[in-house]
Amino acid sequence: MEHYQLLNITHAVLAILLTLGLIAHIAMLWKAWRRADPAVLQNKLRRTRLMSLPLLAVLGLLLPVTGWWLAHLAGFPLGQLWLLASSVLFLILVPLTLLLSGRLRAWQQVGDGPAPAKLPRFALVYAGLILLILVAIMGLMGAKPV
Repeated sequence: MEHYQLLNITHAVLAILLTLGLIAHIAMLWKAWRRADPAVLQNKLRRTRLMSLPLLAVLGLLLPVTGWWLAHLAGFPLGQLWLLASSVLFLILVPLTLLLSGRLRAWQQVGDGPAPAKLPRFALVYAGLILLILVAIMGLMGAKPV
């Protein structure tokens, strides 16, 4: 049972780090965009794309692995509705993450010039949808039958 508990704690920490990291980056980029300082914004976009997004992607890709491992250790059949629904939500999450990465890349390529108004809005919408789906997945995991 110690192995299960350690994996459960690891899974929870991964989910919390991913969610808090996403919230922090949404706030950081929004604040830099509202400040209208192109140099600061470009620096934050570069850091986000080069360091934070790959790290958040690794955290996000580890979640289903540890989650399915936990379900296996607990003896839950993978055909339960809450597991299937969270898997489908995760499959929706992947293209949204790729779309967000593309929007951030396009925003960074604008350089020091003013970004079109749609670009930051789409990035914010994608990030908000990703956050909403993460919260929905966490809700499904928390409401699972015991």
